[in-house]
Amino acid sequence: MKTTIPYQDLSTVYFAIATVLLPLFACIVNCCLPGKRNQISGWISTGAILASAILSIVIFSKTWNGQQVHVQQLWFTIGGTQLYAGILLNNLSSILLLLVSVIALPVHIYSTAYMKHDDNYDRYFIYLSLFCFSMLALVVVDNMILLYAFWELVGFSSYLLIGFWFTRDKAVQANKKAFLMNRIGDVGLLIAIMILFAQYHTFDIVQLFGSGGVISQSTVTNGLWVSPVGSLPAIWQYVACVGVFLGVAAKSAQFPLHTWLPDAMEGPTSVSALIHAATMVAAGVFLLGRVYPIFTTDELDILAIIGCFTAFMAATIALTQNDLKRILAYSTISQLGFMVMAMGVGAYASSLFHLVTHAFFKCALFLVAGIVIHQMQHIKEDNDLDIDPQSILYMGGLRKKLPFTFLVAVVAGLALIGLPFTSGYLSKDGILVQAVDWSDNKSMLFRLVPIGAIVTTWLTAFYVTRLIVKVFFGDFRLEKFHPHIKYHISDGGWQYRVPLMLLAVACLFPLFSWNPVLYERAWVFAGFDSIHLARVNIYHTIVPVGVNILSLFIIYWAWAVYTGRKILVFPQTGFLFHLSYREWYFDKFYNKVIVGAIMGLSKALSWFDRKVIDGFINGLSTLTIAISKIAAWFDYNIIDGISRLLTFIVQITGNFVRSFQGGKIQYYLFSMLAAVLALFILKILI
Repeated sequence: MKTTIPYQDLSTVYFAIATVLLPLFACIVNCCLPGKRNQISGWISTGAILASAILSIVIFSKTWNGQQVHVQQLWFTIGGTQLYAGILLNNLSSILLLLVSVIALPVHIYSTAYMKHDDNYDRYFIYLSLFCFSMLALVVVDNMILLYAFWELVGFSSYLLIGFWFTRDKAVQANKKAFLMNRIGDVGLLIAIMILFAQYHTFDIVQLFGSGGVISQSTVTNGLWVSPVGSLPAIWQYVACVGVFLGVAAKSAQFPLHTWLPDAMEGPTSVSALIHAATMVAAGVFLLGRVYPIFTTDELDILAIIGCFTAFMAATIALTQNDLKRILAYSTISQLGFMVMAMGVGAYASSLFHLVTHAFFKCALFLVAGIVIHQMQHIKEDNDLDIDPQSILYMGGLRKKLPFTFLVAVVAGLALIGLPFTSGYLSKDGILVQAVDWSDNKSMLFRLVPIGAIVTTWLTAFYVTRLIVKVFFGDFRLEKFHPHIKYHISDGGWQYRVPLMLLAVACLFPLFSWNPVLYERAWVFAGFDSIHLARVNIYHTIVPVGVNILSLFIIYWAWAVYTGRKILVFPQTGFLFHLSYREWYFDKFYNKVIVGAIMGLSKALSWFDRKVIDGFINGLSTLTIAISKIAAWFDYNIIDGISRLLTFIVQITGNFVRSFQGGKIQYYLFSMLAAVLALFILKILI
């Protein structure tokens, strides 16, 4: 093995390899188990991810704020280029390795109960283990080729899980949509990787993006992108950054490639909790963290604007949705927008901090949604009702029936809003303060970024309160539509309660800081470089205080509105309502303009193929057939006719000559005499 450090305890590397491979081992074992509903498959996958979580904790304790671990092995050689495959463990790798495995553990435990009666129980855990392997490998590999390979495998395993219930047409359409939109981002990322190799002649992440790496020594001057090993036209630097952004936008559901994520809720809710709240969608932010040095200041400013717009846009859509999981999906898009915006304003550590805290409270909310939907589904089946079990319009008053689920929902909801004493407060307010600092002395356009982020925080407070009130407060509205229904629902067994309890605890501040109000004291900030952390101005005080005081008023307002007090109720009509309810018409626009254009072009090409290309080919075939028939006629009547005529002449001649060969001597003497006389006469005449 080749190591980039003088000495390293290789046990950490072996632990990392084991952490990654254990879910793959579980996947392979589950593939070999007999039957479709073998319950042991769930516990094999859960045991594997438990072991991975324990090992990741050990790795984190050894590598956090310690010496970077980078071990390589020669992979293959092409020409004069040697490619190495290896393990890279730094603060970014170790915290993501820990996050993925620790979040996956409660989801696995929860899934053993949630999917218990599914006909394809074992297939579910095969896919889930494959996803965990892909995601864990993604965060520890040390070169861009392997990163791209596991990036694709994450997308593929997500495709399998989104379309897990493949007999449902919506699930099939959703996983195709996710797959196709992610392919756009993947092509962009692949182009970026090829450009980086053309410029720097290496795929090694440390050599490219590490401290003192070749990218940090590169400049864009006089229309050239100049590096220590060569130069390219500056346009290629911009293309590479656009390619990276496309990869981020597709995986992390950022504008304009965000529309696949709400539809991806067609998969099992436990899948949404793991993939579409905590891990896969966070892969885009992780990629930004990996390749961060490639972006120039202007490009980071654009990232900040796009992230802010995505956060605001998704929050406005969540205000009016009635599908429980769809509200959480748009909330996820909004929070990912916060993370991308934070990267853009230079709040690198705050972005990753929010990625971590968001994983816990959003995973908790999805698991809460899973319990609620599961119980509504039972009511639907037991009473033979025709309802959507995910619609919050049929819910209400469930805090009495599901008290533990309600408590976790409140804790996770407060963390999502970002109120004090929650982890969300520490991470989100850090982003807001640093965004305000960043916009100081900038133009009005850039000052709109922190303003938009703050408004988005208040919108978040409103839609989270709306969700909790409509699900857990008031009367059970389904009884108003169907007064005679019978039901018995509960929080479920320990496989539901234990994961929710662990996640709820992680939503509170002590896991990240002993100081519940000063975000700068969180231990995550000690592991990453970040600007605007020093409390050098009043923004560090007035922004958290002002934002959270108004958030409390908005929470009360939303509670009053949806408990029937009707204080300043917005009419559910008009342009703004329909803009939100119809999801800003993005899907309609894409279907009519982009999909419509592609379908129109496809139909035109199909017509051209059938009428022109096929017409030309068919014309040639008709002409060829006609020529063939003429040639056949000529062959039969002329060539064969001459042949038959000659045959006939030969036959007649033969018959005539044969008549002289009768076998009688007197005929032969007479013939000879006739011949001699004929010659004699000819002689005389001539």
